[in-house]
Amino acid sequence: MVFIGAGNLATNLAKTLYKKGFSIQQVYSRTEESAKALADLVESTFTTSLEEVTNNASLYIVSLTDDALLQLLPNITKGKENALIVHTAGSISIDIWNGYAQRFGVLYPMQTFSKKRETSFQDIPFFIESNSPEDTELLKKIASILSDKVYYATSQQRCSLHLAAVFTCNFTNHMYALAAELLEKNNLPFDVMIPLIDETAAKVHLLPPCNAQTGPAARNDEEVMRKHLKMLSDDPATQNIYKLLSDSIISKKK
Repeated sequence: MVFIGAGNLATNLAKTLYKKGFSIQQVYSRTEESAKALADLVESTFTTSLEEVTNNASLYIVSLTDDALLQLLPNITKGKENALIVHTAGSISIDIWNGYAQRFGVLYPMQTFSKKRETSFQDIPFFIESNSPEDTELLKKIASILSDKVYYATSQQRCSLHLAAVFTCNFTNHMYALAAELLEKNNLPFDVMIPLIDETAAKVHLLPPCNAQTGPAARNDEEVMRKHLKMLSDDPATQNIYKLLSDSIISKKK
């Protein structure tokens, strides 16, 4: 197989496939540093030119930013008529391949990835889709070697998953960043929040999120919320976020 892209997801996925015995023939990235770094980890060659990507691989895993994927589609697919080409994006439809490839699909692991943090794929849900039953089965077999949780999902379902993941992961992490700023202003370390973060995450393993909700907004404690809003008066943007989220929690409790 060939990896087109060497970012956070591609790095973790390629390393895991390599450890499972798959042959990574080549790695493409726009920058030589990224391409070489991943290629060295999986004993592969690398290139920074799409024109130099080999055309004789069986599977091409395209893991680029959404904009780059759409822009580079003609170059990515050229000369690869007999190969299976898949992307790993949550928010892009399978239909983007129409007119560019004969065999195509999606291999979407729903998780947040970082190059410097190795991730175990065993419990990560994979969502697969392709334009043929045979290639759907092939993607299922590959994903099942990596994970115990493999599902078929349509493009519409996958977009909903990606949107939900933004709320679950990206927005939540931004709340951590805002909390860290608030603590830093008062000479307090962020790591005092770690036990609270862990317990909050642990609760939703057992309870629906709406039942696990606590805090002043869940109690509709107007006095505490007014005090908090006053404390944030020097930071109108964060103050607005506090009010918006509190109003949303209150409305869901009604």
